[in-house]
Amino acid sequence: MASYNRVVLVGNLTRDPEVRFISSGTAVTEIGLAVNDRRKNQSGEWVEDTQFIDVTLWGRTAEVVSQYLGKGSSVLIEGRLKLDRWEKDDKKFSKLRVVGEKFEFLDKRGQGGGGSQASQPAPAASAAPAGGATPENEPGFEPEPPADDIPF
Repeated sequence: MASYNRVVLVGNLTRDPEVRFISSGTAVTEIGLAVNDRRKNQSGEWVEDTQFIDVTLWGRTAEVVSQYLGKGSSVLIEGRLKLDRWEKDDKKFSKLRVVGEKFEFLDKRGQGGGGSQASQPAPAASAAPAGGATPENEPGFEPEPPADDIPF
């Protein structure tokens, strides 16, 4: 049976992104994304429900996001779901997150934290690691060549 794991989210950053580099030199940024859902309840009243989603970005995408976006910036993220599992003090934990592979700035110039132009396509990100701390663990991983310029 075939499977498909894609997520597309539009929301606002809940904090300023901070890039860090793993031992291989690959950039990684973890962002929080607030996604609002507005719908009518059974009594016909509009209710708003906000989901807070953790997103991990890798490579050049991580660097661009941390450089040009800030808390409150509106962004579209495309990626895949990943379930992290770990054990601490004999207790099992799990957390569902999104591994962002592409993004698009949604703020117009001068708005939000990043001040980027609206609807500009962003560079595609390399897939994040499946189980380890480095992207080299991902099947088919190829490092992106260094970019001299931001394409917008």
